[in-house]
Amino acid sequence: MSATQTSANFPLPPGEYGLPFLGETLNFFSDPQFAQKRHDQYGAVFKTRLLGQRTIFLRGSEANQFVLTHENQFFQVSWPPSTKMLLGKLSLALQTGDIHQQRRKLLAQAFMPRALTGYIPAMVDITQRYGQRWQSQENLTWYPELRNYTLDVACKLLTGLDQGSQTPLGQFFEVWCEGLFSIPFPFPWTRFGRAKVNRDRLLQEVEKIILQRQSDDTVGNDTLGLLIQAEDETGNRLSLEELKDQVLLLLFAGHETLTSAIASFCLLMGQHPQILEKVRDEQQAFLDQPMTLDTLKQMTYLDQVLREVLRLVPPVGGGFRTVLEPCEFNGYQIPKGWNLLYQIGSTHQDQQLYPDPERFDPDRFSPAQVAERAKYGYIPFGGGIRECIGKEFARLEMKIFAAHLARHYDWMLLPDQNLDLVTIPTPHPRDGLKVKFKPRPAQP
Repeated sequence: MSATQTSANFPLPPGEYGLPFLGETLNFFSDPQFAQKRHDQYGAVFKTRLLGQRTIFLRGSEANQFVLTHENQFFQVSWPPSTKMLLGKLSLALQTGDIHQQRRKLLAQAFMPRALTGYIPAMVDITQRYGQRWQSQENLTWYPELRNYTLDVACKLLTGLDQGSQTPLGQFFEVWCEGLFSIPFPFPWTRFGRAKVNRDRLLQEVEKIILQRQSDDTVGNDTLGLLIQAEDETGNRLSLEELKDQVLLLLFAGHETLTSAIASFCLLMGQHPQILEKVRDEQQAFLDQPMTLDTLKQMTYLDQVLREVLRLVPPVGGGFRTVLEPCEFNGYQIPKGWNLLYQIGSTHQDQQLYPDPERFDPDRFSPAQVAERAKYGYIPFGGGIRECIGKEFARLEMKIFAAHLARHYDWMLLPDQNLDLVTIPTPHPRDGLKVKFKPRPAQP
């Protein structure tokens, strides 16, 4: 595994390019098993063509380590064209090199333990409110409700906006999300075309919030307040245009992937009631304690369950990179200028790392088993210098949500629904996760 002057002496990976220009793009977007089928056919490395770009897929912990530890040396972050255009050029997700590191330090201030502690009361309050709402509905299609829940949490903690899912910002945001991973045809009737129009509307709403906040005597201690005040080593602050793009990115990261994660938790607990009972047994020790970072840290079995949820159904399937320098991996050349996709989902299904990988088994994350696992064999939040900046925010929200529901509610999956996962933009049950939701009997 190296960059070498003689990398061209190695063969290209096996695989097919597919149709002219489009290649296998349509299959990639429509078939959740796209990569798995080709890995079964070709092995851990294969080539294809996506959106006009020759692309190499890599799978496994060694591949992940190779890619994630050579950022800006052999590889540079890349995104599908639709995602780049809709996130905005100032977004942290698109920045590279020194500017990425500088901006990352600024944004990281919003996810330090002190900031996270300040987020807990609002997370608890919104979770309680939604639990009562779902209880009153009894039979519901849960996934759209979970999207509203995470958007309300994200809007409140990132911008100070109450019940964001019911505002124009929330409506624009949903349409924008639908186009993030799409074929970038900018016609009004396409997902991308609608998303592009709604990005402009969304940024207008975000700008109003920022300008209002900047004119107040106190900017507040939510994420936006921290970002408005954040300074780098030379005293520079984020400009209005950059604040807008970063807020948009954080709303996406704090909503889309989190909705997928908690929907997967709800689905898997519905399918494995015996594991939910073990979660409830652990919660008995914490019923009289306030939700704090320390209390949540002590919920070790719940932590194992949530880690296994993210292994089995990672919200992000992998990450694109552009090849900066020709290199070699596993006996195959990786040519300069090609795209590369390192894979999270396929790695989490590696039978050598996870025997019987389709089985839901939280004991995989017991301390003994974790100690033996390859470092890059479990990467639900990515890794290296581009690891998800909000991962502790995500863990916090997932844990508060899961603990509250396990303590106070029962839910049962309703019959006659399709629970297969749609993977674009993030994994979720095809029929929206239909459940019967009710309060738990009072515990003696």
